[in-house]
Amino acid sequence: MSEPVDELARVARDAADGDPLAAAALVRATQADVWRLCAHLGDRQSADDLTQETYLRAFGSLHRFAGRSTVRTWLLSIARRTCADAIRSRRRRRLVLVGDDELLERTDGADRTGEGAAVDDLLARLHPDRREAFVLTQLMGLPYAEAAEVAGVPVGTIRSRVARARGDLVDALADEQADEQADDGRAGGARAR
Repeated sequence: MSEPVDELARVARDAADGDPLAAAALVRATQADVWRLCAHLGDRQSADDLTQETYLRAFGSLHRFAGRSTVRTWLLSIARRTCADAIRSRRRRRLVLVGDDELLERTDGADRTGEGAAVDDLLARLHPDRREAFVLTQLMGLPYAEAAEVAGVPVGTIRSRVARARGDLVDALADEQADEQADDGRAGGARAR
C-alpha cells in the first residue's frame, strides 16, 4: 500500500506539469505565510513585491522540487533568500548613493514612523538572524525543525536564536517602559513649577 501523498505536494506537482488551476491553488494555500515572512524579514511596504518575486522564483524552479522537504518549507526558504537578496541590493544601492559607511550606519533604520505598530518596531530592533528565527517559530508557528530547514541552520541554533530574541524583546520593552516613566516624571515636575 502506498503512502498518502501530501495534498500541497500533489498540487505543486500538477502546477509543475503546467496546470494553471493547480498553480493558483498553490499560491492561495501558501501566500499568507510567504507574505508574512516577507513582511517581517523585509518590510511591510515591499512585502507584496517580495512575495511576487518569491513566486516567480518558485515557479521557475518548481520542476526541480525534489520533495526532500515540504512544499511550504521549500517556499519559505525561497522567500527567505528573496528577502536577503533584496536587503543586500538595498544596502549596495545606499552605499553607492551615500558613499560613506558612517553616514549609512546612521541612516539605517532611522525611518520607523511609517511602520506603525509597536511589535513591528520591536522586531525590527532584533538582529536579523534572531528576528528570522522568532518570526518563523513564534509568529508563523513553524516547528523548530522546519524553521531550521527554512533558515538552513541546525535546530539548536534556531532554539538559541529564539531564546536570545525573547531576551532582547524583554529588555527592549523594559527600556521603553523606563523611558516612558522618566518622561512622565519630567512632565509632572514641569507642571508642578
